[in-house]
Amino acid sequence: MASNGQTTKPPPNPSPLRSAKFFQANMRILVTGGAGFIGSHLVDRLMQNEKNEVIVADNYFTGSKDNLKQWIGHPRFELIRHDVTEPLLVEVDQIYHLACPASPIFYKYNPVKTIKTNVMGTLNMLGLAKRVGASIMMANRILLTSTSEVYGDPLVHPQTEDYWGNVNPIGVRSCYDEGKRVAETLMFDYHRQHGIEIRIARIFNTYGPRMNIDDGRVVSNFIAQAIRDEPLTVQLPGTQTRSFCYVSDMVDGLIRLMEGNDTGPINIGNPGEFTMLELAENVKEVSFKLAHFRLFPISASPIFSLFYQI
Repeated sequence: MASNGQTTKPPPNPSPLRSAKFFQANMRILVTGGAGFIGSHLVDRLMQNEKNEVIVADNYFTGSKDNLKQWIGHPRFELIRHDVTEPLLVEVDQIYHLACPASPIFYKYNPVKTIKTNVMGTLNMLGLAKRVGASIMMANRILLTSTSEVYGDPLVHPQTEDYWGNVNPIGVRSCYDEGKRVAETLMFDYHRQHGIEIRIARIFNTYGPRMNIDDGRVVSNFIAQAIRDEPLTVQLPGTQTRSFCYVSDMVDGLIRLMEGNDTGPINIGNPGEFTMLELAENVKEVSFKLAHFRLFPISASPIFSLFYQI
């Protein structure tokens, strides 16, 4: 009873749902390289959550604005043309750092740009994470997409995360491989020295919609050759194995890693493997082409062709 004689109701108990994830504040999420193949699929998934605001930073070196056209103009989406080798001043809660050319064609075209993006881009994103408070005491954190290429030419199969690799620091691909190794080192240095909450994903071969058909990787090479009625070129002996992960599964793995408690590095890929000849056969079957195969030595012109039906 109040002092004025009127009956008052006790305040309602807070709903238990108030502490649930449904009522968490909006997350402002930065995706560098978000106009690229994997990045754009990650953006699609993040935008499905109505509590996410997504910012994409991309210089379109390998990405395409067309990959994001469904979100342009959306009130929860912002697209910034930006090169991560330069600092970026935004206020965000989480950073998915995917920006880096990931195609052998681009390594050869601009190796300096590739390693600068890996090293300077990661430094700038870690500086941003430090400024916005991505510490273990907060939900803020940064995730780096590294690569299985950090294992180099592995002597161990399959490669577990504690394998240090068999690497070549001066090869044609080293701008990418060693750049990612340095990026991982920087992530852990900022974690140890500044308490930055980090996540590292080592991603394996990924395929799916929005792949660049001319990016020089084996899946897109086979598909492009089948479409053009060209022989599917397979490096000798053809029994080399690779694992291939569909892009939606890769995105699911990245989000689970970001939301989980494991710093990483974590391998994300498919435990099943195909030989290169098996992959070529599968592409032939799904393309309904009477394709044939040409076997090449690893670094030479074709030495013979196989014209056979499988």
